[in-house]
Amino acid sequence: MDLDDVLDPKVAVAVAVTAVVTSPPVRKAVRRGAVYGLAGLMMAGDRLSQMASSVAEGARNASHSAREAADQAAQSVRQSQAEPTPAE
Repeated sequence: MDLDDVLDPKVAVAVAVTAVVTSPPVRKAVRRGAVYGLAGLMMAGDRLSQMASSVAEGARNASHSAREAADQAAQSVRQSQAEPTPAE
């Protein structure tokens, strides 16, 4: 094999794959990396889910407060319209 063959990307990939498949320490490191990577993705998903739930709860509270304010304003308008105006 020439030096050009060794530096070819296809050969480098084949060598890396062979090392992963045949070397127990490398396989262990790859497995450990996969486990930690998956755990990180799961934690990130949990955080996003918590954040979405928090945002939804805040929106529900805001809409409830807005509805109460609108109901109070409507009741105030109804009361002011129902009261007779003083004659001058």
